[in-house]
Amino acid sequence: MDSHASGSEPKTSHVRPEFERIALLLQGGGALGSYQGGVVEELAACGARIDWVTGISIGAINAAIIAGNPPDKCVEKLRSFWSGVSESIAPEAFDSGLIPRVLSDQVSAAWIATFGVPGFFTPRFPPAALNRPGTQGAISIYDTAPLRRTLLEHADFSRINAGTTRLSVGAVNIRSGNFAYFDSAKMKIGPEHIMASGALPPGFPPVEIDGECYWDGGLVSNTPLQYVMDARDPARSADIFQVDLFSARGALPKTLADVADREKDIRYSSRTRLNTDEARTHQEYGQALRRLFAKLPPALKDDPDARLLAGLQEASLAHVAIVHLIYRSKRYETDSKDYLFSRAAMLEHWAAGRADVRHSLTHPRWTGRDKTSPGMAVYDLTREDEN
Repeated sequence: MDSHASGSEPKTSHVRPEFERIALLLQGGGALGSYQGGVVEELAACGARIDWVTGISIGAINAAIIAGNPPDKCVEKLRSFWSGVSESIAPEAFDSGLIPRVLSDQVSAAWIATFGVPGFFTPRFPPAALNRPGTQGAISIYDTAPLRRTLLEHADFSRINAGTTRLSVGAVNIRSGNFAYFDSAKMKIGPEHIMASGALPPGFPPVEIDGECYWDGGLVSNTPLQYVMDARDPARSADIFQVDLFSARGALPKTLADVADREKDIRYSSRTRLNTDEARTHQEYGQALRRLFAKLPPALKDDPDARLLAGLQEASLAHVAIVHLIYRSKRYETDSKDYLFSRAAMLEHWAAGRADVRHSLTHPRWTGRDKTSPGMAVYDLTREDEN
């Protein structure tokens, strides 16, 4: 497949890489999602054009903004969204560097929990305990009506449904407990589908779609890799950028605060590497079956069991590269990091996303990769122990 390029040549200090068809996978993680904005900005600067974007929770919001805007406008719209939700969060002194960062973050997080986030969610009044059972007000702490308006301001849903960039977002059916994907290749997508993907209880209310109610997809799986691997065209090569906001790896906790932070990382990393390893093993099995099938005599190729297994061969026809981009917490960050919508934190996360893409796409393992061999290659190039 031909490499994609933006309409004008961006000025960058690094070599523009060549890409195959690009899928962008965006994990959920609340305020950490500005890291994904930095990733998108740097990918755009490298000449990458996103063909398919999938997301969970905050990743679904970012995904809708990406798919709902022309490539030359999506970074601007992402920046507008993140600037909006990180403004006027706490008294200016707590975000100015005059107070130690740990204390500043604690105050900002408490402020957010009390007063909400502009353009995103507001606390309910009266509170849930004083609302009639069965109503939205009785089963959630915040009202997310502002988010619908923000989505309509930042994403053109007619563009999403025109199919220029495929969009898939995940949510959980509350009654069945089953995972569901809303995919623009299969259905018409609206703001309610994005809000359903990010309806994390008990903070946010469920979202009703076609008579069923949904919660945040991160309750079941916070990483959309499996859906992409199952739904992609196995005959087409692809570069998959998996952007995770929680790291499965981490240090042993030393305090109760560390325990809470580490537990959240493990829970929401959603077995990222396990899923990737399983996808790669599936590809390897497909290649082995393909080689074995070629050695079978014609009579055995028509055997029902052989025909059943022949479908696995398709998974190995093309080259798939998975690039892990994982946000790694700073030492001063706590378990409130995913609802710390402060300006300082947003800018730090955004910059980290840009830096990780720049590091990965200039790494010798990436620039020297073999794109012709079938199967899967996994690149985790920002690990601290990477040689």
